[in-house]
Amino acid sequence: MLTLSPDDILLDCHADDWRAALDSAAETLQRSGLVTAGYRDGLHAREAQSSTYLGNAIAIPHGTPESREHVRATGVRVLQFPRGIDWHDGHRVHALVTIAAQSDEHLDILRQLTHVLDDDSVAGRLAQATSAGVIASLLSKAVVEARLDADTLCLGFPARDVRELALAGAARLRQLDCVAGGFVAAVAEGAPLRLGQGLWLATSDRGVETPALSLATSDRALAENDEPVTGVFCLAARGDAHRGLLERILALLESGQAGELKGADAATVLGRLSGESASAHTRLARVLNAHGLHARPAKQLVQVARAQGIAIRVRLAEGGGEAVPATSLTKVIGLGARRGQQLAFSAEGEGAEAALEALDRAVAEGLGEQVLPFDESRERLAPREAAAPLTPLPADLPHPGVAASPGLAIAPAFVLRTPRFDYPDRAADPAAERRRLEQAIHEGTAQLEALVQQARGGEVAQILSMHEEMLNDPELLEAAGEGIRDGRSAEAAWWDAIETAAHAQEMLADRLLAERAADLRDVGRRVLGVLCRVELPAPPDHPYILVTDDIGPSDVARLDTTRVRGLLTARGGATAHSAILARALGIPAVVGAGERVLTLENGSELILDGERGRVVPAPSAERRAAAEQRLVERERRAAEAWEARFGEARTRCGHRVEVAANLGNTAHAADAVARGAEGIGLLRTEFLFMAHAHEPDLDTQVGEYREALDALDGRPLVARTLDVGGDKPLPYWPMPKEDNPFLGLRGIRLALTRPEVLETQLRALLMAAAPADESGKAPAAGVTEKARPLRIMLPMVKDIGEFRAARAIVDRLLAEIPEAERATDLQLGVMVEVPSSALLAASLADEVDFFSVGTNDLTQYTLAIDRDHPELSAQADGLHPAVLRLIEMTVAAAHARGKWVGVCGELASDATAVPVLVGLGVDELSVSARQVPLVKARLREFDLAEARDQAALALAQATSEAVRDALEVR
Repeated sequence: MLTLSPDDILLDCHADDWRAALDSAAETLQRSGLVTAGYRDGLHAREAQSSTYLGNAIAIPHGTPESREHVRATGVRVLQFPRGIDWHDGHRVHALVTIAAQSDEHLDILRQLTHVLDDDSVAGRLAQATSAGVIASLLSKAVVEARLDADTLCLGFPARDVRELALAGAARLRQLDCVAGGFVAAVAEGAPLRLGQGLWLATSDRGVETPALSLATSDRALAENDEPVTGVFCLAARGDAHRGLLERILALLESGQAGELKGADAATVLGRLSGESASAHTRLARVLNAHGLHARPAKQLVQVARAQGIAIRVRLAEGGGEAVPATSLTKVIGLGARRGQQLAFSAEGEGAEAALEALDRAVAEGLGEQVLPFDESRERLAPREAAAPLTPLPADLPHPGVAASPGLAIAPAFVLRTPRFDYPDRAADPAAERRRLEQAIHEGTAQLEALVQQARGGEVAQILSMHEEMLNDPELLEAAGEGIRDGRSAEAAWWDAIETAAHAQEMLADRLLAERAADLRDVGRRVLGVLCRVELPAPPDHPYILVTDDIGPSDVARLDTTRVRGLLTARGGATAHSAILARALGIPAVVGAGERVLTLENGSELILDGERGRVVPAPSAERRAAAEQRLVERERRAAEAWEARFGEARTRCGHRVEVAANLGNTAHAADAVARGAEGIGLLRTEFLFMAHAHEPDLDTQVGEYREALDALDGRPLVARTLDVGGDKPLPYWPMPKEDNPFLGLRGIRLALTRPEVLETQLRALLMAAAPADESGKAPAAGVTEKARPLRIMLPMVKDIGEFRAARAIVDRLLAEIPEAERATDLQLGVMVEVPSSALLAASLADEVDFFSVGTNDLTQYTLAIDRDHPELSAQADGLHPAVLRLIEMTVAAAHARGKWVGVCGELASDATAVPVLVGLGVDELSVSARQVPLVKARLREFDLAEARDQAALALAQATSEAVRDALEVR
């Protein structure tokens, strides 16, 4: 859980506007070593999706899930703005609680802050505070609530009188470690207090570890002094934590409904104590949101509740918390509901059932977020079935994985199999098992601290420090403690807690967060190793490639980089911490290659290619020699490529192929030119829209596009029109929920549903590309104009109809805008991402000016493989012959009508694919800016005849594996 200290607070900050305030917050996190510079964009992107204003002059900026790769360590910084900032949603802000979180820790901050949002004086106190300690105290005050849930209840106990019921309740709290023996003794010494309506109360503050409430009822009819007994409350009191429970008992008595607790089940008891009446209609709804009921879905829930026009209350069904108004944002956030938990809604009177149905439907649809169904059998720990024997990998054949860290390695394999931990499932002494576990956690923490010292800062130290926080996570310890209390051994209880948490992490829709399950298991194995006294085998004293199931970050940190030549794992992804650390340490890595890699023999030779994402076991002499040559030439080629980066991109025989850069930010255009880019082959304009809380107006867009055109200094700009939908929603452009958004409203088909938005963007592009004089300004009379070549590209076009609809808007704008105020060197083309556009390229080529092939989407749509799929992503290879044939068809149709074709997907920078694409006739390759020098260098290594031979060879193969194999041995 994130906490605040005075050191985390900056007083007396100033900013001209909310954007500058966000920039200051990002700089503060960066100076503290919590994030890298890229996290700033994540803060702005989150604000564009939805305001992070929470209430009472407090905003809680935090990055998007995509920006969490820039988080080095979890932390929080508070910036106080005494004079206040006008936030973009119209509120006044005095405090930014800025969060750098690697999962959903910001939910804890939300829950901690909800208690101050009901205090109207908070805004003024935040503005006037002159001490960091005052602000920390104000924001960090945690509300301690007494425990009440199904486990604390003791229903249907075989008791003979109210004293035995009181002792039964006390014993239940003792079993849950809420109280010590002194509490039970105190209850035994006193007599329960009669409350009326058949209820009694036994209470004490002696020996209370956790304040809690139990209700004990009898399995038979009882009477005390001729009064029927409904039940006895047993209250473990401490401070003010129990006051709310006493007030709810009093409210139950005042309502006259206490008698309904007699013979009731746990759900009824919890409902009545939460404030639900017997006449209320109720409905359970399970939270499906990956990150729980955080601010955005909570806001949607509140809006739906308010629209019903009747009073609706909501609580967590699993606990005994008080039902709160579903129309209060702070109260709903305060529930802290996580994915999988159930919300219990209640309402009374006319329209209650319809209102609850509307809320149930809204929760099921995700409250404005894309959600996955909750499968309890999958999202809880389930025993694995016995696996079939694995087939060993064949010799001298490439085996695919996921490229995680670039580089090439040739070395013998050292297979580090997950150690076998043998331990009993049950244990007789829970107290002794708890002590063993706590000691093992202490030893594990000491080990991590030693590794942090060895790491001496950087990403390695930051991630290992995060592991220390994991080991001290009270929820993990509590989960293990529950298992121990149920009679499990320390080892069994601990690993169950780890696996349950890891499985829940893996089920998250956010791929980055799902891959963090490896961190949990890494921490878990460390403690398990201490408990079982199991040590990992020592690696060899010669260079090797480490092969393992799913290496943890601390294992990567221990690697001797003088001997480890590469890393190969059966599981994991390119954004897992182990992959991040491998890149930071400069170790080539291929991950997610499947369990068959574990069949490799120790000492067997491997070629590991971290750029192509594959390994070759027991390579032939010819393949090994070729790999060695590549290894020797890599460094030389990189240096030579940089020196020659400004030369025209041509093949060895002089055939011209333009090399441009892909950009997501117009501010990076100058850097692309400095790296030798001959233009921008793909400007992803959607990032401009995603960086604003509202749709950017004409002037804003003109300014952004002109910045790129100025930097290009006469080089062409290919700007893709707004491409949102699917995985890129806009908060100010509501879209209906779709079962499969990647096959729904996205790209040009979505833009055409809002033609006014598309028209504004097209107008801005045309105006930004108006001719300029040598200073970059609009030319004065008699001054020579300098053209700004503009290529507008439409995304996700499936046929000529969509192109014509957009073309009509462009033609009208060209007629409306004076020629001196708009682009004069203009082309309008389409992005070939949908197979139908390639198949219909001949009809499209009659009217479009150019094609640009987006191989990422074209590959996944052609092969029906999500390129981010954890198991299939390695098979989503753009060198598949089916994809190549679609590119060939596109080029043939374009060239027959004198049009040009570019490729702007990842395939354009694949060293193996470059000659194939040139051989297919591609005229332009657009790659990431850092790849520009290397792609230019690759072009100089072959001539056009050779490229055509390689293209023919690739098209003759049956699979992408066969293509790569044939091209490599050529």
